[in-house]
This record gives sequence, structure tokens and C-alpha cells, in this order.
Amino acid sequence: MGNAVTVAGIDCGTNSIRLKIARVDGHGMTEIVPRQLRVIRLGQDVDKTHRFADEALERAYAAAREFAGILAEHPVDGIRFVATSATRDAENREQFEDGIESILGVRPEVIPGTEEADLSFLGATSVVDRGELPAPYLVVDLGGGSTELVIGGDGETAPVTQVQAAYSMDIGSVRMTERHLRTDPPTEEEIAEAVEDIDAHIDEAFRTVPAGKARTIIGVSGTVTTMTALAIGLEEYDHTVVDGYRLPLDEAYAVDDRFLRMTREERRAYRTIHPGRIDVVGGGAVVWNRVLAKVSEAAQADHGEPIDSYVASEHGLLDGIVLDYGRRLLAA
Repeated sequence: MGNAVTVAGIDCGTNSIRLKIARVDGHGMTEIVPRQLRVIRLGQDVDKTHRFADEALERAYAAAREFAGILAEHPVDGIRFVATSATRDAENREQFEDGIESILGVRPEVIPGTEEADLSFLGATSVVDRGELPAPYLVVDLGGGSTELVIGGDGETAPVTQVQAAYSMDIGSVRMTERHLRTDPPTEEEIAEAVEDIDAHIDEAFRTVPAGKARTIIGVSGTVTTMTALAIGLEEYDHTVVDGYRLPLDEAYAVDDRFLRMTREERRAYRTIHPGRIDVVGGGAVVWNRVLAKVSEAAQADHGEPIDSYVASEHGLLDGIVLDYGRRLLAA
């Protein structure tokens, strides 16, 4: 095994694209370029048309050109570009892949939801304080087009870092907004339709993932960290405060409900919310609300104790991509 490698990971989701460059060795990873995020809304109308819109592709290419500039200044041993939910669903994905390859010299890999779940779990659990948080951990990666549920071991019959079960649901902040929450602000009828849709997906996921076994929920993604920052009352988003923050569920439900029922103009007054999330954060909030409620109920039914809080994490799929790819390069 070599001593260390420098790798770049790119996570291209339905709503945003992220770049991270880090040095990976036997002890873990050290950031060289802090995570770069651009909101590109690649999944615009994909749920309806099953195709990438031309303007969405242009936004993706513009972000890729920015990332190419950063990579020119920081040479790496390898780049892994991972594309998720929206790209899985788009009929013209080859056009997107060709465009990205011409800019970055690396072809996007469209990974299945199960691999996305595994990498999210690796990223989220690589930095938790295992002495403080009881296992098993349920990692929830709530994206624009899909939401992954991943549960790990209990530390006795299986290591806490080992994935025991995972499931990818076709529900997310962009998908729910476009499918159900079309009025501004959404009507109670639209919210009820969204809840019914989300609950059906969660019930299906629970047939594969024994979520009730969980003792700790770790939430990763822009929706989760944004809603956490709003619940804490941050006036500007600050990842150093949000990362690792433990929020009681009743506070989460209250802030989710409030922002779900706001107009876009009212949300715009909160600098904590990235401008690219203002119109879809309500869709994410309703997904997050239902996941938390149903996992807590399942935990109560399973071992007699509901889960009454969750941990917000800045570390998810992107960290998992970098760490996993770095380790594989080291092994090779």
C-alpha cells in the first residue's frame, strides 16, 4: 500500500453539484480544497419529461468549467465523478456525460441507489463520535430526486460501520415540489398529497431497511443542514455550528412545518437558505418531517424507546466518494 494519494470527488445530484479535493491515507482524509457547492438544478422537470432541460445542462457545464479551473491549480492522482437520481432517470443522459467528459476529462458514473447509500453511510459515519452516539446508526441522505435510508451494525453482532441494509426512495426536495407543491404557498390539499406519496415510499423502504432498530438518526444533505440551521436560529449559514448538531425532533417538526407553509418570498428573507434552495426547501422539509416521524414510531415499536433527536452532518456522499476512491487507489 502506498502512503497517500490526492483525489478529487464530484457528487452531481438533482439540485446541486459538489467538488472536494483531499489527501487520503491509512488514517483517513485531509481536505486540500474545502467542499465547493453550486446549485445547478440538473433535475429540472426530469420527473415529468424524463429528459435534462437544455438550460439545466448549461448550468451543469458552467459549474464543471469552474471545477476544471480549481483542479488545474491542484493536481490530483485521480478524479471520480458520481451522478445520482436525476441522471438515472434522464433519457438524454449520454449528452450530459459527453459534455462533462469534454470539460473535465472524466466520464460521470451513474451509480445505483444502493451504492449511493453505501457511500453516504461511509461518509457520514467516518466522522461521528461513536462514544457519544448509540448504534445502530440510520443515515438519511435526503437529495433533490431521491432519499437514501442506510442502517449499520449494532457494534455487537456487526461493526457499527458495516452497512446492514439500504434502500433508495424516489422522493426528494425537487421531485416533491414539482410533483405536489405547485402552489405558492402550497395548499393543505397539496401537502396532504405529498405526505401520502412520501409515506407510501417510506413504508416500502421499511420492508428492506429495519429502521426501527436504529438508536441514532444522522441526517446528511442540504435540506437537513439548512433546516437545522433555521431551527438553531442562525442568521447566516455556518457549517462549523451545524455539523454534528443534535436537534430535538419537536424542534425539527416545528421549523419544517413553518417553512413548508411559507411563500417563496417569505423564505427569501432568510440568508441561511441558499438562493438555489428557496423554491424547493419546503418539499425537502416535508420529506424530512415524515422520515423522522416514521423512524421514531418504528423505534418505539421495536425496542420501546422512540428516537427524540437527530444529528445533522456535513459529511455524506461526497466524503464517501473521496474516501472510498482514495482507499481503492492506495490498495491498487
